[in-house]
Amino acid sequence: MPTRRCPDCGVTMEEATTRTSDGFELHLVTDEPKDGLLGTLGAKEKLKPTTYVCPECGLVRQYVDT
Repeated sequence: MPTRRCPDCGVTMEEATTRTSDGFELHLVTDEPKDGLLGTLGAKEKLKPTTYVCPECGLVRQYVDT
């Protein structure tokens, strides 16, 4: 994972786990169709974001590896 720096404080952000209240991981659904058969059936691409938290100011940011 790349090192992320807080845009406000300039310190290194810490990786965190983000889950729903039911314990499921978050996913971002794009407008891009999924590859293969599922894409032809209308399924959309899902991406898993990585969450980072600034230990100084508490800023939370999510990034998707592309």
